[in-house]
Amino acid sequence: AMKQTPTFIFDLDGTLLDTLADLAAATNHALTTYGLPQRTLSEVRQMVGNGVRRLMLRAVHEPLSPDGGKTWVEDPVTANADGSLHPRFDEILAEFKRYYVAHCRDNTRLYPGIVTLLTGLQRRGCRLAVVSNKLQAGVTELRNTYFPEWIDVAIGEREGIARKPDPAMLYAAMEALGAEKSSVHYVGDSDVDILTARRAGVPCISVLWGFRDRPFLERHGATCLAETPADILALLDADEG
Repeated sequence: AMKQTPTFIFDLDGTLLDTLADLAAATNHALTTYGLPQRTLSEVRQMVGNGVRRLMLRAVHEPLSPDGGKTWVEDPVTANADGSLHPRFDEILAEFKRYYVAHCRDNTRLYPGIVTLLTGLQRRGCRLAVVSNKLQAGVTELRNTYFPEWIDVAIGEREGIARKPDPAMLYAAMEALGAEKSSVHYVGDSDVDILTARRAGVPCISVLWGFRDRPFLERHGATCLAETPADILALLDADEG
């Protein structure tokens, strides 16, 4: 029997694209607009991964880190101590979205080695997709800018599809690619990605160049780790060998 075409489904932020500076700029623009304290880059780094609403909930409501944001916040606070939201939270979130869509490419770039990885996977006949908790408009814009020749299927946050760690986005990508579940590898940089892959029943490759470090990922159940994009090609070739 012929072997199935391998399918690689990628997370976007912290996996293919270094979006942290632009996410932090939009976060701080929205916070400053409403008279709230700014966040450090390392604080924003640990707040991303669960979509923009969660990012802004944390940016608005979490206590400022005493050490400048170097601690991993394992169990995020998502509202004031009494459970209430900032009275203008919806406006703050809307201001973040407005600014981010306009500025999402100011400082964003592909991680080193990603072009070689995507080209190598394509040359090996792999099917490729992106699934992200980022807004669909942002995902589409970034796909068109950075990956038009490699990635046809790019799924972001939109009505009617549950966000990761629900596996719905992965299933949607598999369906769009015509991929069997047994051919899929999921690649991401966070605990959310590990959980998403587990719920979808597909293996996860956890990357170490993104927004979370090795001890954090191993604590959250990472079993297959890639230090560089080249490691993913090496894993595939060993597998096919």
